[in-house]
Amino acid sequence: MSTSTASPVRRLLGEPERTAIGASRAALLLLAVGFGALSAAGTDVSLRTQMIAYLVGMVALNLPHGGYEHFSNLRRRGLPFGARYVGLYVGFVAAFVTLFVVAPLPALALAFGTAVAKGGHGDLRVMDALVGTDHLPTRPQRALAALVRGGAVMVVPAVFWTDTFYGFTGIMLGVFDGQLAGPAASSPEAVTTALGAAYGVGVLAHLGGGLATSWRSTGGVSRSWLLDAAETLLLVAYFALVPVVVAIGLYFPLWYSMRQSARSMVVERERPSRTEGVSLVVAWGVLVVGALATATVAVTLWTVAPNPLAGGSLLSGAVAFYTIFVCVIALPHVVVGEWLDFGRGIWHVP
Repeated sequence: MSTSTASPVRRLLGEPERTAIGASRAALLLLAVGFGALSAAGTDVSLRTQMIAYLVGMVALNLPHGGYEHFSNLRRRGLPFGARYVGLYVGFVAAFVTLFVVAPLPALALAFGTAVAKGGHGDLRVMDALVGTDHLPTRPQRALAALVRGGAVMVVPAVFWTDTFYGFTGIMLGVFDGQLAGPAASSPEAVTTALGAAYGVGVLAHLGGGLATSWRSTGGVSRSWLLDAAETLLLVAYFALVPVVVAIGLYFPLWYSMRQSARSMVVERERPSRTEGVSLVVAWGVLVVGALATATVAVTLWTVAPNPLAGGSLLSGAVAFYTIFVCVIALPHVVVGEWLDFGRGIWHVP
């Protein structure tokens, strides 16, 4: 639609995907500023309130979007592909649940790594579609960008909210009778300090390398680098200032899901005539089956976990259990839904 024929509202707000990207940035900025102001005023948000915010964000707002990503990916791919896709997904879920039962600590480490991969790689594809990545022309630069973006989700809270981060890590391990071991148990502050230092170097390398590339190719600072730098620093500030339980609980619906929805708008607009594969009715049925399968995973996890609520309160136990559940379905979400799907993937950008 040209500017001359666009409605006044459309001209004011721009394309809906641009509005979504702007809203994601505004949401995290407001939360960072708000919680930063509360901290400066000496006001603490109770852990109970934080946990309620986490569950609302992760259950009510974010979980449906994960199903939509698979729906959008599968509805034009055909049944043979869909059957293989689901088979691999179920296999990875079963293997991950087994790993939690047998070796909770390595499983949780893998879960944290999955969160980094999901946040980072997913964000990189949004940059490809909407922000621009001309300052990241090489694979090492793109990998570092994904690591830095995703690392903000886990590393920054561990550094700035160490006690709460390790406290909930212990509760999550308790669901499967596990416990911290090695340096993470004996010297948690040393571990987080080392992680923070490494992450800081990564941020500097990412932004510095992107700036150098931008300068070589354009003779100045590119718009894509400026946006990348601003978003990267916003993520760091958000996870540093917002209490970790709230930060993670609201990051996925207000940043990850909102931005992936914006990417989907771009993809659908660029390929509006694609009609191959199964019908929408069949795809809707697959989505319903997927929802039932997701519920089955939760029930199975509850059944095999020795202490589903980790021996704590109902609220803290629910947060710990749900986080593990999300991690279990997130691993195949990334590996099967994107990395093993060479033709399209859940984060497809034409």
